[in-house]
Amino acid sequence: MTPSKHFPTLAFASLLIGGMAIGFAGIFMRLSDVNPIASAFWRMALAAPLLWAWAFAVRKQDAAANKRTDFARSLVLAGIYFAADMGLWHLSLHYTTVANATLLSNFAPIFIALWMWIAYKARFARIFIVGMLFALVGAIMLVGPNASGVEQSGNKLMGDALGLASAIFYAAYQLVVKDARSDYSTARLMAWSTTITGLALLPFALAAPGDFIPAQLVGWLPLLALAVIAQIGGQTVIAYALAHLPASLSSVSLLIQPLTAAIAAWLIFQEAIGPVQMAGGALLLWGIYLSKKGS
Repeated sequence: MTPSKHFPTLAFASLLIGGMAIGFAGIFMRLSDVNPIASAFWRMALAAPLLWAWAFAVRKQDAAANKRTDFARSLVLAGIYFAADMGLWHLSLHYTTVANATLLSNFAPIFIALWMWIAYKARFARIFIVGMLFALVGAIMLVGPNASGVEQSGNKLMGDALGLASAIFYAAYQLVVKDARSDYSTARLMAWSTTITGLALLPFALAAPGDFIPAQLVGWLPLLALAVIAQIGGQTVIAYALAHLPASLSSVSLLIQPLTAAIAAWLIFQEAIGPVQMAGGALLLWGIYLSKKGS
């Protein structure tokens, strides 16, 4: 009998904590008093110096591990794709609920699988097809109640569409990072991608209607929380966890984020979710889990 391996409890706990940290990103964005694109910019701008300090601190370890420290095209692509993802997602939070925006942004694994099928003729298990159908039906149930009504519902539908569009760019970002991670350390990759993302977002943040800089000193607190908790804490802790856990377990990070966002939004903003939307959200999450399991 093969002895069972010791379960990486610390990595699993890190995965859950990191997912919960990113789940609060929508809450912090809503609490900020700058325009949605500006909040995305400041999330990167405030995180970048800390990430570069980390990258320089581990440069000797990078050299010992034969990791690249120069600049490459993949870093630019990662930053641009992540900028599109962040910009669209922060905009979606301006129009729809935190739960909807976070749920729909978690369509990224399905878009990744579709790209693999189109570009590389990858074949998928039947469970993946079933999961994708579940996710699509769940998305219709999730946004369906928003389709009735007039102006406010129209804004919610636009927010839902932006949330779904953000998942496309997040999928592209993940594909680029997957290739770049074998050449770069997590610290340097995050430092470069965060910096390029911030630079790409800056002109749009300045042009967008609304404040670019918080009017009061207290207004920096949600932006600092976005940078430290969501961008650095969430992304970094999950990156550590994924290096120590099997791929199938990575789905937990996708499930804990919208769950955290929905509960936090319900407690803080009283964002009620109707029975149909609750069922649709559950079906969507289950479909994504099955799709990732069968991809």
